[in-house]
Amino acid sequence: MRKIRLIARLDVKGTNLIKGVHLEGLRVIGSPNEYAQRYYQQGADELLYMDCVASLYGRNNLSHIVEKAAQNIFVPITVGGGIRSVDDATHLLRCGADKVAVNTAVVANPSLITDIARRFGSQCMVLSIEAKQIASERWEVYTDNGRERTGLDVIDWVKKGVSLGAGEILLTSVDREGTRRGFDIPLVKAVTQEVSVPVIASGGMGTTEHLIEVVQKGEADAVAMADILHYQRTTIGGIRRIAELSGIEVRRYEST
Repeated sequence: MRKIRLIARLDVKGTNLIKGVHLEGLRVIGSPNEYAQRYYQQGADELLYMDCVASLYGRNNLSHIVEKAAQNIFVPITVGGGIRSVDDATHLLRCGADKVAVNTAVVANPSLITDIARRFGSQCMVLSIEAKQIASERWEVYTDNGRERTGLDVIDWVKKGVSLGAGEILLTSVDREGTRRGFDIPLVKAVTQEVSVPVIASGGMGTTEHLIEVVQKGEADAVAMADILHYQRTTIGGIRRIAELSGIEVRRYEST
């Protein structure tokens, strides 16, 4: 049975950890690395840093944050936002990232998926998808932090992305993000049914029960959470315990 990964998501604007609703109305939370260290100590399986304004400025500004985090955090770190080339990916990996998540640039240039996967391995190339529902059982891919329509169907795009070499999918529901209403289960299920690579569900986790639902009904392989942790409504340890009691396989964590 697969073990579900618990991932702390940190959306960053400039030097600040922020949180929004529907990827908008960004509110400053604090220092990203202080929160990252807290989640690492709580037993996060991975950390996900997203530069949420990178596409506006044409580059990822997380280098120094990632460098600092990598010095004393020893779980995989994924970095996304504003990655436009193999060189951009190389730079972030040298700073200490283990994986890169790419959305806007690969929509414009799908071959970049293959280029990154060939250079660093498919496990390093995470296809980030921002999805908005447009009809029953239909979702459209958005870019630029949920601002720009692409006309791409999410299911078609996820299949193409995996065929080009993406080794993992970060699936963010723009409709649910920051709402605490739970994940878009039909969206997650529609994607997990179509691809064999791991799918990270993101957007909407308000309670631990939402994690249980997206794993059991949506068949997510990992869950990215932000709001529920940032506002200290629970801890990763608390989520892990409830998941285990619900029969969900999670990684064992021994505090040092």
